[in-house]
Amino acid sequence: MGKIAIITGGANGIGAAIGRALASNGYRIGVLDRVAAEVSQFCDTLPGSVPMVCDVTDEAAVAAAFDAIDFVPDLVVNNAGIVRFGLLAEQSASDFRAVIEVNLIGAYIVTRQAVLRMMARQSGHVISLTSINAYSPGPGAGAYPASKCGVKQLMRQFALEYGEAGLRFNSIAPGFIDGGMSTPIYADPKVRAARAGGVPLGRLGTPEDIAHAVLYLDSDGGSYVNGHDLVVDGGVTHAVLKSLPRG
Repeated sequence: MGKIAIITGGANGIGAAIGRALASNGYRIGVLDRVAAEVSQFCDTLPGSVPMVCDVTDEAAVAAAFDAIDFVPDLVVNNAGIVRFGLLAEQSASDFRAVIEVNLIGAYIVTRQAVLRMMARQSGHVISLTSINAYSPGPGAGAYPASKCGVKQLMRQFALEYGEAGLRFNSIAPGFIDGGMSTPIYADPKVRAARAGGVPLGRLGTPEDIAHAVLYLDSDGGSYVNGHDLVVDGGVTHAVLKSLPRG
């Protein structure tokens, strides 16, 4: 039997691409998302997949979802996330708190439930999605950069504390991805062209680029990678001098 993976926010966007890629490589998939109809619709496209309907911020519901399945996952991917756009001082504390709750605390809740079950087997892997905003904050991104920086450190903390138990924890920082929450941004052709032109590889990333990174980190080739944030951005975080004159 192949590996078993649970993907949060797995019914759409990058999460769905990860699910399809893992399923194509022999994984059995658990799709954890909060909208039952979307979970059911996506699971219909992946034979053998298991719907897990809950909100990642609800600790009791997440625990119940893990208890309801008849397997301990080999891999958990924390993909669920939200963003509230706007300048920080113009947002409310509730806006800020909502992003932290889903992106950071939700990742902690899901990871903790995974660890409690993986420990008995002494093996398992958790991958969380961060962002290039964890390195370079973007204007109007609200709490998103802070939340993703927190997720990066969260994975490193888990890696430090549970590596000896045979568990690994890593993260992936997507760059300009044409999909998921960023889809509305790239509806404007001028924005698409400007962003793609700022990437050294000359193109926007795809959800499949992130899925391939997940496959690598969970492969035998990635088995000694632990506590690492893999930046998958076509080189854009190192491209500041590309857009500035030399003299």
